[in-house]
Amino acid sequence: MHSSPYQRRTYFYPAPAILAGLLTAQIIATLQVYVSNRSIYLTLKAIGEAGYLTVLNQQTIAQLQKLSTALCGGLFFTLSVGAGISLLSFAAAWLWDRICVRRPIFLILMLLLWTALVAAVNIRGFLPFVTLYFVIIPPVVFPGTLQWMPKNVRKKTHQNGILHIILLILLGLLWAPQMKDGLFINIRDQLLLTNPIGENIVRFYYRRTLYPAKVMKPLHQKLMKTFSLEALPEGHIKNALLEGLLARDWIPIENRGKVDLKVSLRGKELFLEDGKGTVLKVSATDFPTRLTTVLKEYSNLTDRHHFFRRFTFYSLLIGFPVILYISFYSLISFFVGRWVPRRIASLLCAIVCLITGVMLLMLLRQNHEWKGRQNDPGRALISDERQERLGALKHIYKDHQNISRFSAYKAVLTSPDTAERYWLAKALGSSRNDETYPDLLALLKDPSPVVVCAAISSLGHRGEKKAVPNILKQLRESQHPYVQWYAYKALKALGWKQKARKMRFFSH
Repeated sequence: MHSSPYQRRTYFYPAPAILAGLLTAQIIATLQVYVSNRSIYLTLKAIGEAGYLTVLNQQTIAQLQKLSTALCGGLFFTLSVGAGISLLSFAAAWLWDRICVRRPIFLILMLLLWTALVAAVNIRGFLPFVTLYFVIIPPVVFPGTLQWMPKNVRKKTHQNGILHIILLILLGLLWAPQMKDGLFINIRDQLLLTNPIGENIVRFYYRRTLYPAKVMKPLHQKLMKTFSLEALPEGHIKNALLEGLLARDWIPIENRGKVDLKVSLRGKELFLEDGKGTVLKVSATDFPTRLTTVLKEYSNLTDRHHFFRRFTFYSLLIGFPVILYISFYSLISFFVGRWVPRRIASLLCAIVCLITGVMLLMLLRQNHEWKGRQNDPGRALISDERQERLGALKHIYKDHQNISRFSAYKAVLTSPDTAERYWLAKALGSSRNDETYPDLLALLKDPSPVVVCAAISSLGHRGEKKAVPNILKQLRESQHPYVQWYAYKALKALGWKQKARKMRFFSH
């Protein structure tokens, strides 16, 4: 039995409207990341000119000026914020048409709620690009949904939409317990690092996602911040602040452009400014002794992206999976609907989506079913079953066991499984045996940035200062932003401090 073009349209009508929203989000996100990258480039260039090491290093800093970098980085916001706003806009159109029967009063109410959402986004200061997401995407998705939505349907057809809501809630309840068990890490290990396509996705993540993350981070979470003390008179306070700020990854770049913090002295008070005005006033005598607390307060006061970060997180957590569900359902329905009556096809496709979600969940749950050989990880390391080997490595790492006790771990160094090499690198961080140190150095040359980052982190965790030269080499030569980021964090954990190649001296 063949369905008509109209009937097939009922199956996939959400897809084009949401796709239009995602494309719109990608345009905005690309511009947002490009402007942010340009600002980061100028800052890192100034830090480098001042004689300090930078993350990104001087070999990769040029990537920040490429449109392709912004385009790829923008995908993060497209698949999080773009997905969330597109889904909300689609849901609003569906509710207004199916439940509210297109009554104007309900449309006005929706507009008021959306206005309140835009106001919440800008409550700490106007954010032009963030506002564009909320102002432009809904007018694209909302009328698009109404246009593609079948109009000559019976009133009971909204039951089909309710069926999907029930299935999504059910899938959400099934997946919710995974959040406390490291959901994203398990997805990486069990679903992505088990196939070439997934490996490439992980590589893309490690190469591209550090850029958009910098767009909305508060100052206290940024790896490097800049400051200027040129307005302070020479003396003890200036020297104490210079030393204290530098130790906390604040880099002085006087006379080299815009800075994150400018400190000036008026009377007995220090004024902390962000380029737009005074943010905080503190006692000149108390500031050096309360530096960490004051900087955290300053960061909170200058943080305008708090609401946007929360919205991005929940969009990634909820909106993106729902978009995947709609896309998968629409794809299946497009083909099944050619041969099966509409209502039966809709039910069958919904069941297929539910079964697929449950099967993926079962694959993740395999990660927690390693029980039989917890008392003998050494035997598990030479097992023919991937889950046994992976489970043993995770058990050794989480239990802080010395992996050098199990000679079988040497075979994992050359394992073709990226997840196994990753957890080996993590486990080696708990070992203080000198024989395992060369193994970590060998993993620094691993072809996967995931493994390299884990090895660098473990070198920092071991607390052996002899690792500093090798980590510095990674910081200076690696082409991967996250590898550089981990290298810098490991260096700080080992007590390394930033020093300018041309030191400046202040009088005492």
